[in-house]
Amino acid sequence: MVNTDKDMELRHFRCVLAVAHSLHFARAAAELGISPPALTKQVQETEQLLGTRLFQRSKRAVSLTAAGELFVIEATRALAQLAQAQDVARRAGRGELGRLEIGYVASAAYSGVLQDQFARFRASHPGIHIGAREYAMDALPGLLDQGRVDLAFVRPPLHLPDGLDSVVLLRDRFVLAVQADSPLALQQIAGPAALAQQAFIVPEQELGTLEVSRRGGFAAQVVSRPGSLVAVLTEVSLGVGCAIVPHSVMASVQLPGVVFRELQGPQISSEIAAAFRRHEQAPAARAFIAQLRAVALA
Repeated sequence: MVNTDKDMELRHFRCVLAVAHSLHFARAAAELGISPPALTKQVQETEQLLGTRLFQRSKRAVSLTAAGELFVIEATRALAQLAQAQDVARRAGRGELGRLEIGYVASAAYSGVLQDQFARFRASHPGIHIGAREYAMDALPGLLDQGRVDLAFVRPPLHLPDGLDSVVLLRDRFVLAVQADSPLALQQIAGPAALAQQAFIVPEQELGTLEVSRRGGFAAQVVSRPGSLVAVLTEVSLGVGCAIVPHSVMASVQLPGVVFRELQGPQISSEIAAAFRRHEQAPAARAFIAQLRAVALA
């Protein structure tokens, strides 16, 4: 009769498998580091829990019953699955397995920063799956704070909620994007006097536009804020206006009808940074943050 008052435990599986392997109680007991009577008790208890005999015993030999043979097959699988589960949990706890969701602005990809950090992390943590998606920059701090993304590649300055931090990964500079037929395209370096009368298309990061107008002592005439840098450059190519964009865009995006020119005066710095939760608990995210801190610029 099956004993339903008690659940089978790992010790039952291990004792049965030890006896099944050696077909000798004394040798199996020595392998397990317990006494033969204790082993016999464990096997008998297992049989009582199952309501069937697993071994045929005689003075000369021990053999498996038909039920015992099937039990050994399934018990072996169960212990192997358990070992795998333990290994997965330990590796995940060390940050070797898991999943990360990354949010980024397009210029992080244009500059190569995003690809470089992904390649480094995948090389050292091949068991972690990384999902990546472009977002509007203003949305990324909230998504990070809410736990909807694990890290965000952004362009400072950007307000971060309490509990978030960031490190700078690249320092870039701003340049001017103009339509190829524009009189500005004839100048190799664009100065404030020429820019003061222009219509401006402003990307998500408006720092460059604000600094150009501040230095020139004029208020930029903003005619459009289309969002993404590709949308900004498309409007430039259509003659809607000019735009102050990161140099990394000049180096990686070529649209018909758009040319780039340097800005007069000291370079206007443009940065790419990675933002993350200051007190991150997830091992995979913490591993990526450690990598970012190791390569961050001072």
